[in-house]
Amino acid sequence: MSISVLVGDDAIKKSGTKLKDYKFSLDMRQTLGGDYVVYDHPDIDIVIMPKMKKIVAFPKDRISDLTYDTESRLFDYLTKKGIVARDSIQGGNVYASLQGLLEEPKAPAEGDAMDPIQPALFGIAKFIEEERPRFEYMKKMEEEEEDYFTEPTEDNSTGLGEVPHAREKGTIRPGIYYQSYMHNRYYRR
Repeated sequence: MSISVLVGDDAIKKSGTKLKDYKFSLDMRQTLGGDYVVYDHPDIDIVIMPKMKKIVAFPKDRISDLTYDTESRLFDYLTKKGIVARDSIQGGNVYASLQGLLEEPKAPAEGDAMDPIQPALFGIAKFIEEERPRFEYMKKMEEEEEDYFTEPTEDNSTGLGEVPHAREKGTIRPGIYYQSYMHNRYYRR
């Protein structure tokens, strides 16, 4: 399903003023109930609920401090842009989720009120665009860490070589058996 987002009103278009076209794509699905779910962010899923007029951010696979920080940054961004009411942000009824109500659009003098879903989609797309360098950096760091442990450099690795055998090695001596609440028993072989 394709959704086209139009920012601006017809009066501006008729006046001949050029509007800046902003194209974006989101990995988004519409549920059977009519909600829109955005899957682009690696930490959270963002759900726009038109019937309830709210936005909910759910954690993806793992819940961590990064998840809450990401949800907090999302709602800070949406409140600064005037999309979500600041006093409505709260924890959701699902563990580690945050939700906020969409601002009620001001009714223009000529007629119908603006649909708040299009600015919400636009705001989420801009947020994900701003976040993209952050999660690409995190992904690159995880890949480098994995490479560091799986493919060490010459300085960080040693050859296996021959290990000489000995009767006793390390701190565990053979023949001592530890039992709870008793003295150690030592058996000689």
